[in-house]
Amino acid sequence: MARRSGGRRARKAERAAPLAEAVKPVRPGQTGGQFQPLSADGVLAIADNAFDILERVGFADATPHCIETCTAAGAVLGDDGRLRMPRSLVERTLLKARRNLVLHGQDPRWDLDLSGSRVHFSTAGAAVMLADSENGLYRDSMAQDLYDMARITDTCEHIHMFQRTCVPRDTPDNYALDINTLYCSVMGTSKHVGSSWTVYEHLEKSFEMLHLIAGGEAQWRARPFVSQSNCFVVPPLKFATDAMECLRVAVQGGMPVLLLSAAQAGATAPAYLAGTVSQAWAECLGGLVYVNAIEPGAPAILGAWPFVSDLRTGAMSGGSPEQGLLSAACAQVGNHFDLPFGTACGMSDAKFPDFQAGAERAATVLAAALSGANIVYESAGMYASLLGTCPESLLLDNDILGSVGRAVRGIEVNTDTLSFEEIERICLGGEGHYLGSGNTLQVMQSEYIYPDYSDRTSPTVWEELGKPVLLDLAIERTRELLGRHVPRHVSDEIDARIRAEFPIALSREAMGR
Repeated sequence: MARRSGGRRARKAERAAPLAEAVKPVRPGQTGGQFQPLSADGVLAIADNAFDILERVGFADATPHCIETCTAAGAVLGDDGRLRMPRSLVERTLLKARRNLVLHGQDPRWDLDLSGSRVHFSTAGAAVMLADSENGLYRDSMAQDLYDMARITDTCEHIHMFQRTCVPRDTPDNYALDINTLYCSVMGTSKHVGSSWTVYEHLEKSFEMLHLIAGGEAQWRARPFVSQSNCFVVPPLKFATDAMECLRVAVQGGMPVLLLSAAQAGATAPAYLAGTVSQAWAECLGGLVYVNAIEPGAPAILGAWPFVSDLRTGAMSGGSPEQGLLSAACAQVGNHFDLPFGTACGMSDAKFPDFQAGAERAATVLAAALSGANIVYESAGMYASLLGTCPESLLLDNDILGSVGRAVRGIEVNTDTLSFEEIERICLGGEGHYLGSGNTLQVMQSEYIYPDYSDRTSPTVWEELGKPVLLDLAIERTRELLGRHVPRHVSDEIDARIRAEFPIALSREAMGR
C-alpha cells in the first residue's frame, strides 16, 4: 500500500509540475478561421464596397504630409478637400504591405507570430476609472493601477500581450500622461506592449526611453517591443490631425502601428452590420495606404474595431452579440486580404466580474477568436463599456481565454486519436472504463485544459471549503501576486537613467524595486 500511495503522490506531483510547451493543450498563435459569419460572396462584396468608399467618398481633413505622400503614390485630392484613393492605388498597397508580422516582446519568449489566422489575446483600453472589486466602487485610475495590471498580465499565460488598460489620472499634463503610460507598461511586463500618444512630440521623446531600454536605436529597430495604438480616423471617414502626425513619427521610428477604426454601428457607422464592416475596412485600408506611402512594408496591424450602439439609448454596448459578429466578420475580411489583423472583443457592459461579465466576455471573444483574428484586444479586464478596468478580472479572464484557446485548437483526428484499438481492448477485455488507461493518463494534460479559478468541486466539498466565492479568491490572489511579482527585465541602472530624464510618477518603493 505504501508503494501504491507513493506512486500516487509521484503522479500528482508530476501533474502539478509546469508543462513543457510542446504538450500544453493551448498555446499562443493557434490557427482560427473555423467561424465564418460571411459567405464567400459576402466577403467579396464587402471588399468591393470598401474600395468604392475609398475611391468615391474618401477622407476629410488629411494632413499636409498625408496629402503630399499619398497623392505622390496616386491618391487624388478633390475640390471638396477630400482625399480619395483609387482602387488601383489600394491594390498596389496591398501588394507591398507587410505580412507575416512578428510583434516582439522584451523577452523573445513572448514574440507573437501574426501570420495567417494565428490567434492571440491582448488587453487594451483607455479606462478612466478602476473597478475596485474589494470595496465595490469606482474611482479614478492611477499610474500605480496601470503598472499593477501590467504585472498581473505578465503572469497570465493566456494573455499574450499588454496594451494599456487605463489612463493614469494622477499625471499633471499630457506629456506626463504619455510618458508614464509607456513607462508603467514596459516596466510591468516583458511581453509586447501597446500604447498611445497624444501628440507626436511626446512620441519623439518616448523613443529616447525605448532606445535606452533596448540598448540603442539599432537594437530597438531590430526588435521593436512596443506598438502604437493609433485612432488616426474619426468615423465616418475623417482623419484625426494629431493622431496622423503620431502615426507618421511611429512609422519613421520603426514602431509597429495598430491602424484603429472604432466607429459605433448606428451612430458613426451604418446601422446595417455589413455597412459598418465595409466602412471600418475602408478606413483601415486608407490608413494602410498612408503608412506604405511613408515606408513600403512598414509593420502595421489593421485594426477594424467597430463597436455597437444600443439604439434605444445611443450608449455603447460592448457585450452585445452583434459585437462578436462584427469583429468576426472584420476578421474574416482580414483573412481574405491576408493582412495582420486585430479587433476588439470582451469588453463587458457589466460593472464588476459577475455572471453578465463572464457571459458577455466569453461569447464575444469566442466569436472573434474562432474567426481567426490575429489579436483580440480588450479581451480581459474591461467593464462598464470601457469606462472601467478591473485588476482581479485579469486572473479570472485568463481562465476564459484559456477555454477559448482550447476551442480554437479544435480536435485532431488521426489513427491514434480515433482510439479504435483502445476501445476494442477496453470493451472486449472486460475493464469497461478508461479511467486507468495509459492513454487517459498520457493525454489528460495535453488534450484537456484546467481552470485556475473556476470551481469544479462537488457541493459537499464546496461547503467543506467554506463556500468560496471566485471573486474573493481572485482578490486574495491579486494581493498576493502584487506583493511578490516585481519584474526585473529592465535593470536598475537603466531605470535610474530613465528617471533622470523623464517625469516618472511612481517611486521605486511603490514599484517594489
